[in-house]
Amino acid sequence: MKTEEGMTRVREVRSRLVREGPSRTRHRERDFETVTLPERDCDLLRDLLIAEGAATVVEVGLAYASSALAIGEALVTIDPPHPRHVVIDPFQESVWSNVGWELLRSAGRDSIATLMLTPSSIALPQLAADGLIADAAFVDGSHRFHEVFVDLYFLRKIVRPGGLIVMDDNWAPSVRTAARYYEQNLGWIAIPDAFVGGTPWIIGAGPAAEAVPRCRAFRMPDPSFEPPFEEFRPF
Repeated sequence: MKTEEGMTRVREVRSRLVREGPSRTRHRERDFETVTLPERDCDLLRDLLIAEGAATVVEVGLAYASSALAIGEALVTIDPPHPRHVVIDPFQESVWSNVGWELLRSAGRDSIATLMLTPSSIALPQLAADGLIADAAFVDGSHRFHEVFVDLYFLRKIVRPGGLIVMDDNWAPSVRTAARYYEQNLGWIAIPDAFVGGTPWIIGAGPAAEAVPRCRAFRMPDPSFEPPFEEFRPF
């Protein structure tokens, strides 16, 4: 598919998804609006990947494919020689009825995308063992602390030194705490302006609760390193 044709196609699918929603959802009130990454955050993710010149992107969590389509738009805009988009979602068939994957296919992005229907704790080690090297990753899978921590552990082996890891739901204490370990101990550098203008979310509750951007981006250290255990920093 030619770049211009591919760009038009993925933009049309993205626009239709925002305007009309997916063809089917789970039986929960406003499930699409609650689960999916908002359009402006998708645009910021797309722009960040384009600025990075990313050719290979790993994504944890597909659901309704809003972020996956934004990643697809970035890749077709960059038009690298060998684009690759690896998507991990063990529930795409059983919970989401394949609606996200069908949207990617309708946008023509299945030509470069691979869907892994296994838990990220199994899929990511497999990708690392296969020697996959990615330029960036987008993480929106389980929000349990231990599972987020494991996702990040393997992604730091997959994403190249100097590459990007972007995390959704930065408002969740479990997600923030997992990321803090890598920031404090492994040299991950937060990119503070990456999602300025994105959707604000409240951490916790109460009148003093802080509002933060929904997404947060980190730059991997270059070169990567393993710190001595004696230098552990509580997080």
